[in-house]
Amino acid sequence: MYSIKDLEKISSQVRRDILRMVHDAASGHVGGALGSADFLVALYFDILQPDPAAFLMDGRDEDLFFLSNGHLSAGWYSVLARYGYFDIGELSTFRKLGSRLQGHPATDTGLPGIRMSSGSLGQGLSVAIGAALAKKMNADHRLVWCLMGDGELEEGQNWEALMFAAAHKVDNLIAVVDYNGKQIDGPVDTVISLGDLNAKFEAFGWMVFSMDGNNMAEVTDTLKKVQWYTSQEQPIVILMTTRMGSGVDFMTDNHEWHGVPPNDAQLARALAQVEETLGDY
Repeated sequence: MYSIKDLEKISSQVRRDILRMVHDAASGHVGGALGSADFLVALYFDILQPDPAAFLMDGRDEDLFFLSNGHLSAGWYSVLARYGYFDIGELSTFRKLGSRLQGHPATDTGLPGIRMSSGSLGQGLSVAIGAALAKKMNADHRLVWCLMGDGELEEGQNWEALMFAAAHKVDNLIAVVDYNGKQIDGPVDTVISLGDLNAKFEAFGWMVFSMDGNNMAEVTDTLKKVQWYTSQEQPIVILMTTRMGSGVDFMTDNHEWHGVPPNDAQLARALAQVEETLGDY
C-alpha cells in the first residue's frame, strides 16, 4: 500500500513528466494535466491497482477507467508508464510521428491501458455508461470510472448521457468532473456558465460528492468513500475542484496554459518548483 506521502511523490514526478513531454513535443495541453495529476495517481496506485501484464480490451472482472477529456493525455500516459503499462522511456516519444503516445489517446496504436480513443469532447461518459451496462449484463460487479472536464459539459451529449444513466439506474458508474473553472477560451463561467452543477446533477438523478482534487489525502479518502454508495440504483458523480496548472506558480489558475507548451526558460522555471522523486525519463 502507498502512503499519502508516497502518492504525493509519484504525483510530483508525473508533473515533471508532463512538463517535459509537452515542452519536448512543442505541443500539448499542460494546464489540465497538471491539475488532474493527483487524481490520476490516486486512482491507479491506490484505488484501481490493475495488473498491467493482464491488460485486455474487454476489461472483464476489472475496474475500468475512461478519460473523456483526452487532451490531458500527457498526465495519463505518465501515470500508465509509472504504473508499469509500458517503459518509462517511451514518454520521450509523446506526440512524435509514429509514436504510440499521440496527442489524444487512440486505440489503434496498441498502447496498453487505453480502451477508447478520446479527445472529441462529450463522448467519454456515453462510452463509460455502455461499459457499465455491459458489466451488469455479464454479472461483473466491478466499477467503471470516467473523468470529464467542466468545460466539456457544454457539450449536449453529456446531458443525454446523464439522463440515460439515471433512468436506467447505472449504479456501477462513478463520473468525475475536473472542475477547474477554466477552458481554452477563458473562464468557464464567461464562455457558457454551468450554473449550479451540484443542483443540476441532483436534478438529473445523480448522487453528488465533492472533493479538493489537489489534496491527496482528501482525494484518496473520497475515492474510497464513494465506492460504498454504488449499487444503490443511482449513478455517482464527484465534482473535483482542481487548479489548472497546479504545482507551477505561473501556470496556476491561468487558462492561457490550457494548450500552450512551455519554452526552454519556462520549463526550467517550472521544473525548479517540482521535485524529481522517481527519476526523469
